[in-house]
Amino acid sequence: MPLHRRALLAAPLLLPPFTRAAAAEAFPERAISVVSGYAPGGVTDITSRAVAERMGQELGVPMVVENRAGAATAVANTAVAQARPDGYTLLMGTSTLAINPGLQPSLTPKEPMRELAPIGMVFRTAFVLHVHPSVPAKSTAELIAWCKSNPGKLNFGSSGTGAVNHLALALFAQRAGIEVTHIPYKGGAPALLDLRAGRIGAMFQAVLEALPSLREGSTRGLAISSAKRSALLPDLPPVAEAVPGFDVVFWQGLFAPAGTPEPVLARLGRALTAATEDAALRARMAEHGVDITTGDAEVLRQTLAAETKLWGDLIRTTGIRPE
Repeated sequence: MPLHRRALLAAPLLLPPFTRAAAAEAFPERAISVVSGYAPGGVTDITSRAVAERMGQELGVPMVVENRAGAATAVANTAVAQARPDGYTLLMGTSTLAINPGLQPSLTPKEPMRELAPIGMVFRTAFVLHVHPSVPAKSTAELIAWCKSNPGKLNFGSSGTGAVNHLALALFAQRAGIEVTHIPYKGGAPALLDLRAGRIGAMFQAVLEALPSLREGSTRGLAISSAKRSALLPDLPPVAEAVPGFDVVFWQGLFAPAGTPEPVLARLGRALTAATEDAALRARMAEHGVDITTGDAEVLRQTLAAETKLWGDLIRTTGIRPE
């Protein structure tokens, strides 16, 4: 571990116990920075700002979202992992924390489970499995049967190699025992254009992004990737009805640097719970296809641990490599 990182982690321990306790008791005394690895304007950014604003009301100080996109969110993740562990620099971390160690092990933090302290869950959002109308399948079971009869013939798009919807596809193909052709794009928008035009046959796509094409009939929805149905698409059954145990979502959770005092983490956790249980906030985010999720630090820790293993195993067994 770099010397400056060890010094930061040790800094709180150099203070007399009564000083540390007083600092934790007074927390927060100034604005809190919330770092996001995504550019402004997307659903992740919109949710981050809404939750941060509500938490700020609870804490009595501003919570300011800073967008630091780059390197598959590693720029933001690393900035927080290496920040002073005092509760004033937080991370709106996402599923990429579980993906990067297996897909791009050179990226930092190399061990998010050790270098970041979970505070709580923020949201989960599912993907729609949808196809071009030319694909002769009206259910997940029919799609699997068609793919088995036509191995490798279905072009299956994603928003990029290693993206959650690509890993959803890889997991789906592995567990269903089918062979498809993966076509990676630089983002979900160009992939959707080709799906609507019939240049690719299928993809997993975020609910809100898929809704317009589903409603106009340019694509056909078969299933939802989460274990439960989506409130926005209640008629779509889970993929798990055809592939037992399948449950893939994009998630976001709030983290602090490792070494942050427990009383500070607890205070932040209570404010986050107040935000995620706010009915008005939940209703507003539902309009963006986001399922605001209340879950404490242990829930987030378990989610990160489980998905780090799931995606790491999948990446190794399928040989997925970054572009």
